[in-house]
Amino acid sequence: MLMPRDADAVKGVRLRRETLRRAWRFSSPYSRRIVGFLAAICAAAALGLVPPLLFRSILDDAIPAGDRGLITGLAAVLVVAAVGDAALAIVQRWLSASIGEGLIYDLRVALFDKVQRMPVAFFTRTQTGALISRLNNDVVGAQTAVTSTLGSVVSNVVVLAFTLTAMFALEWRLTLLSLVVLPLFIAPAKRVGVRLGAIAHEQMEHNAAMNAQMSERFNVAGAILVKLFGRRSAETEVFSARARGVRDTGIKSALFGRIFFVALGLVGAMGAAAIYGVGAHLVVDGSISAGTLVAMASFITRVYQPLTGLTNARVEVMTAFVSFDRVFEVLDAPEAVADRPGAYDLVGARGAVEFDDVFFRYPPASETTVASLETVGAGSSDPDVDVLRGVSLSVLPGETVAIVGASGSGKSTLASLVPRLYDVTAGTLRVDGHDVRDLTADTLRAVIGVVAQDPHLFHESIADNLLYARPGATRADLVTACTAARIHDTIAALPDGYDTVVGERGYRLSGGEKQRLAIARMLLKDPAIIVLDEATSHLDNENEALVQEALEAALSGRTALVIAHRLSTIRDADRIVVIDGGRIAEQGTHDELMALDGLYADQVRAGGTFGAVAPSP
Repeated sequence: MLMPRDADAVKGVRLRRETLRRAWRFSSPYSRRIVGFLAAICAAAALGLVPPLLFRSILDDAIPAGDRGLITGLAAVLVVAAVGDAALAIVQRWLSASIGEGLIYDLRVALFDKVQRMPVAFFTRTQTGALISRLNNDVVGAQTAVTSTLGSVVSNVVVLAFTLTAMFALEWRLTLLSLVVLPLFIAPAKRVGVRLGAIAHEQMEHNAAMNAQMSERFNVAGAILVKLFGRRSAETEVFSARARGVRDTGIKSALFGRIFFVALGLVGAMGAAAIYGVGAHLVVDGSISAGTLVAMASFITRVYQPLTGLTNARVEVMTAFVSFDRVFEVLDAPEAVADRPGAYDLVGARGAVEFDDVFFRYPPASETTVASLETVGAGSSDPDVDVLRGVSLSVLPGETVAIVGASGSGKSTLASLVPRLYDVTAGTLRVDGHDVRDLTADTLRAVIGVVAQDPHLFHESIADNLLYARPGATRADLVTACTAARIHDTIAALPDGYDTVVGERGYRLSGGEKQRLAIARMLLKDPAIIVLDEATSHLDNENEALVQEALEAALSGRTALVIAHRLSTIRDADRIVVIDGGRIAEQGTHDELMALDGLYADQVRAGGTFGAVAPSP
């Protein structure tokens, strides 16, 4: 996150016209309110001139003339001016809040929608904390550009212009005198502003490190790891050091902030003293009236604060608009997997899947992610080689095909192409005869159900996790799906039943229970095509048996691609496909492949578990 007055963060940065145009496009729905906001600022600045001028009239005209009616009238105008100023302050705040919160809403929704459309490769490279920061901190920074920064700069300029005009009209000599002391304050004030920005930046870094430690250690897996390695004291020491940094920078920030405002008050007092000292002599000489002197002393306080506020205006404006740039950087990120123009819906899916001479290599970072959001070192994590090479495979509707091979041979990659988590590099992947790139992604994915090795469950109730597949499902539908997945009895035995909260990533459930719940969720979706990616690889025999029973119900009448290591999961498939080095090496039934005496037979004889070790040549 960029901090206000952080000069280092915007050093060398230039405000681009394109950024201004795009910022205005996002702000244009609030253009009338922005105009009203600026008008209220100008009206408040003009109204602020009224009290000193009324004081002058009371002292120079009403009191010497003994005109009580005039005194009462001028006092009444003062009250009206005070009420008007208060009303304008409320209007400004309402307009500022409605513009700012509306802009935050628009930017956050746009970013959230954009991120959801990003390919899987984006999430494998991106730091989650940095991404969340864009949705929170940088969006607020962009909003600051339109409300706080814009309002502050306009207000300071208008107040300064109006006040100096009034002061020069009243007494030009005292006005020049009041400006003489400004250099004594503006230069130090600028230095203090820069120093405050540096301290704020340092404090933000300490906060980021502290928050990162908490987010990593306070999830279930992190907490268990700390306990198992007995690192509680060490973790506390590290956290203490980071919290100490936040504390120390907080003290520095408070001290420099106080120095800044004390200096402002001191210069204001010096200016007022100069005005009163020299002005009093002019009053005695008869050059000016006492009322003019009082008015000038009142005006002087309205000069110094805007001037000092404008000393760091450029840095504040640049910082705010850099936040816009960082938001636009995400909005402009390339979408490697997107609907083509003219894409059409997949209707009445039968479940036929065809790989036609498919090649695939993972796309480079420039096509999938935002450099400033990348995890350090992620740029070279994907090999620039073909993971799949000339794969041709036809799966008939209702057919179960097991895909086996050594770890890294391309099994999971092959399966991930079916729901278009990635697009093929060359060749064609078809579902029911349609190139998947010609179909709308939502309708394609609606007919595909995936159960992964470690299924993700949200930190919500069992029912909510199930309803994610079909929001309109009834409780009876949930029970039917869970019964078929062999998990209903387990859920019914829980005190809160389907209202039981599963915990972060489903940690309150065993591995087998999570798998069966994932199968039930998939059954609710009722897909034509099922992809099982190592769905039973980490289960014990008892849980595997239960999951296998659930899978038998799930696979009935559906096309299935089953990636598995265990022979017990593989041998009953209609067909077994052996992947080796990104190519299909063998395919057939279990008996046919055993008779072929190739890679599959070698692995079966070696122990019947596929993927842990590559088969012997």
